[in-house]
Amino acid sequence: MKRRLFLQHFGATACLLPLTSTILSASPSNLAADIQTLLDSFVKHNDEVIKSLLERQETDEKHALFGGVTDGYDIHNPQSTVGLLQRHIGGFVAPASQYYRAESILESMLHASEYLLNVQHPDGTIDLHTTNFHSTPDLAFSVEPVCLAYTLLEQDASENTQPLRKNLQTYLENAGKALSIGGVHTPNHRWVVCMALARVHHLFPNANYAERVDEWLKEKIDIDIDGQFTEQSTLIYSPTVDRALITVSRLLNKPELLEPVRRNLEVSLYYLHANGEGVTEGSGRQDQYQRGNLNRYYYAYRYLALHDQNSRFSAMAQFLENQEGENLSYTLPYFLEDSELANPLPQPSSLPTDYCKVFTGSDLVRVRRGERDATILAKNPLFFTFFKGEAALEGVRLASAFFGKGQFEGESLEWEGDEFVLRQWLEGPYYQPYPAEDLPNDGDWEKMPKEDRPQSEVQKLLSEIRIRETKNGFMLDITVIGTDRVPVAIELAFRAGSQLSGVRQVENKEDVYLLEDGYGTLQAGKNKIKFGPGRAEHQWTQLRGALDKMEAQSVYLTGFTPFEHQITIE
Repeated sequence: MKRRLFLQHFGATACLLPLTSTILSASPSNLAADIQTLLDSFVKHNDEVIKSLLERQETDEKHALFGGVTDGYDIHNPQSTVGLLQRHIGGFVAPASQYYRAESILESMLHASEYLLNVQHPDGTIDLHTTNFHSTPDLAFSVEPVCLAYTLLEQDASENTQPLRKNLQTYLENAGKALSIGGVHTPNHRWVVCMALARVHHLFPNANYAERVDEWLKEKIDIDIDGQFTEQSTLIYSPTVDRALITVSRLLNKPELLEPVRRNLEVSLYYLHANGEGVTEGSGRQDQYQRGNLNRYYYAYRYLALHDQNSRFSAMAQFLENQEGENLSYTLPYFLEDSELANPLPQPSSLPTDYCKVFTGSDLVRVRRGERDATILAKNPLFFTFFKGEAALEGVRLASAFFGKGQFEGESLEWEGDEFVLRQWLEGPYYQPYPAEDLPNDGDWEKMPKEDRPQSEVQKLLSEIRIRETKNGFMLDITVIGTDRVPVAIELAFRAGSQLSGVRQVENKEDVYLLEDGYGTLQAGKNKIKFGPGRAEHQWTQLRGALDKMEAQSVYLTGFTPFEHQITIE
């Protein structure tokens, strides 16, 4: 679709129609959404966001940070300000927007660009006031929305946007110099820097930019055998890396960079709970254990569905359109930049809803049986989750009061017959006098490290968890043996706001319950989870050395070693 025809089509509807919400479904017949209705909903929602951003932009011309946008702490910052640019440009160039070529929006963007130049350091970097200063990576994150704005303004070619375009060009050329030499902190930063350099190079060609991209790419993409990037960040950084690699691929003609994106998108199809939320338990970043959906993957799924004519990616793109609707409006500038994104998606296949997938690189298992699903994890204190529709067991954890280090984490994930097995071995030694020949002269305890002392009275503890699938759910066999009379506590953390029954609340403790015997149930809407039988040999739920209870309705089973108990969850 040519861009002129795309914009004419985009602006043809006088009345902006909202995208109708649909029930989440893997059925292709329920996933398709009319692209015109979808894009109109993007424009309408984007207009609403523009209004809220205008209220947060500094309008006092005498203010030192005039033109900047504040965050939730009322701090002016470049990140919120480039967010304004990304939203404003969608309204300014989309004929269906109420802000189409509005002087007020142009003026707002001009002031935002002046603010960005004001806070950009002489070395070209910017600050992320919450943690990073003179930051190349945070500069890279800011470059994409600025490049999108510049690109769309150039395509629009309105004469009165020249001052704004000049400011944006200055910001980007300053950024290009910094990005060509600056360093990073995290794995994903490398690819975001590459994306930023590719975008600046596309607009203002410079051999240094392309050479720096190649220098980073020599490190090779950090993707494991499962298709996960190093950080395994489902809600934030994995989709960011996907978008970054797609951008570098298309702007610098590097088609090989699409292969890791394909692999990550493929594995991510299995990181979807039955209720439509993303699986975050295995993340190594700040989204671990957080609730959220996979909407940040939308651009990558749609792009590769079209590029590869991939029916599974098409199904996921349409699933997200139906699930998120207008909340995907952040992608509006991408559609305006690349009108081929609006081409009809290939016929979708079904999303996977019946599987047991073992991801050895991630020490994680995903099981899905229609409306229920589970995750099993090693090397993580949260070793099991179970979802049945809206009813959510957000985590099962085990702890023992064993020398302050009894929080269970499976050291490995093994598959024995029809069972997944997690084990942890612990030792608790005492220490003998320090070797006389090595004693310090001043009695300084720190100069006599424990690892150099002889050990005695070594206590040992083995914790083993066996998990097997049953007809309607799962069976967990939990064993803790070794030193006797060690207190044990199992935490079943259910999503707050659901209705618990069959349990007793622990006195003076909020959202802390004991399952003393029999079975408990959790009700959330029409969905129910049954769990038990119970066991409560003591009421000590927050054991010494254990992690704080989860932010949930936590039901505990307690006992002492030798401890053996079987829990049914269905």
